[in-house]
Amino acid sequence: MKTIEIVGSFRKDLGKKSSKELRKAGNVPCVVYGGKETVHFFSHENIFTKLVYTPDAHLVHLKLEGKEYKAILKDIQFHPVSDKIIHIDFTEVFDDKPISIAIPVSVFGDSAGVKAGGKLRIRRRSLMVRGLAGDIPEHLPIDITELKIHDSVKVGDLSFDKIELIDPKKSMVLQVATSRVAQKEEEVAAEGAEAAATAEGATEEETK
Repeated sequence: MKTIEIVGSFRKDLGKKSSKELRKAGNVPCVVYGGKETVHFFSHENIFTKLVYTPDAHLVHLKLEGKEYKAILKDIQFHPVSDKIIHIDFTEVFDDKPISIAIPVSVFGDSAGVKAGGKLRIRRRSLMVRGLAGDIPEHLPIDITELKIHDSVKVGDLSFDKIELIDPKKSMVLQVATSRVAQKEEEVAAEGAEAAATAEGATEEETK
């Protein structure tokens, strides 16, 4: 998993008034949970761009006035009108304690079904995994080479080294659906097979 560095300062005052003043100055109030103590800090909103506006998951290296923490993003609050970030929650991470985090799915390979005219439909762009921070990958690769039309991949079909998938096993991750063109070709092929079978049957009757 990629690491991104966030530099910030501890909050000396808490409460709505202090938070409002921080936001006015272009800063984002933040909280880190899960450690020995809850940590309140702030950083400028521009610092969070690469962390928030990306589908990738990151391990966050927080540097706060000489103290350092490892964390992952837990929750973000946006302003309902301006859509600016107004608050971020982090969870502190430790090397010897497993974490749960959403990791993006990465599809590779040329699906046989897509080549035949099918449509690849990705139902889940990320999956929840559990494992040690050092074992969690940047993305979850899924090979679709062998997938034919109507084939699908569910959570229960997947496995990755050193991490556990915690979404329901029956949850659909992706499938190769039938496009109109592919469906028409299937119908024509079926009609052709049926006609051939009928003709073969007629020929057998004539030879009796």
